[in-house]
Amino acid sequence: MDLRYPVGNFKWPERVSEEERENYFEKIEETPAKLRAAVKGLSESQLDTPYRDGGWTVRQVVHHLADSHANAYIRFKLALTEDEPTIKPYEQQLWAELPDAKAGPVETSLLLLESLHERWVEMLRAMQPADFERKFRHPEMGVLDLNKYLAQYAWHGRHHVAHITALRERMGWGS
Repeated sequence: MDLRYPVGNFKWPERVSEEERENYFEKIEETPAKLRAAVKGLSESQLDTPYRDGGWTVRQVVHHLADSHANAYIRFKLALTEDEPTIKPYEQQLWAELPDAKAGPVETSLLLLESLHERWVEMLRAMQPADFERKFRHPEMGVLDLNKYLAQYAWHGRHHVAHITALRERMGWGS
């Protein structure tokens, strides 16, 4: 197994059906609880263990999920309220090196992610099918529609939770 991609690489979908969209909503909705379960009972030293050689620590992964999903939520809002806005990317590697990501309590980001996902899923379920065709421009990735971005974030949560659960399994840390 490639420790960088424990659930496989993300593949941009050509199209997204309503059925697939509903599945993506469920994946996004369940991410906070799965993340909380993945870190439950871990000691401070376990939280500060990289999930792979050269990778982020468990703590950094938790904080990254909150940072990344907050950015995704805002990007959805921008695309829904502006005509193809250009979004601001962020340096996730540098964000992961900031003091709050390297040493901050994971509970803060777990609570943030829970609240954020509650709002995000509420918004997603209220959107009309045509809303998912709305687009934003990413300076590095080009124009993305919300259907494809939704697919990416359904994968993203599973991807990082699997980093933690795979590490727990390899280290024999139980669940």
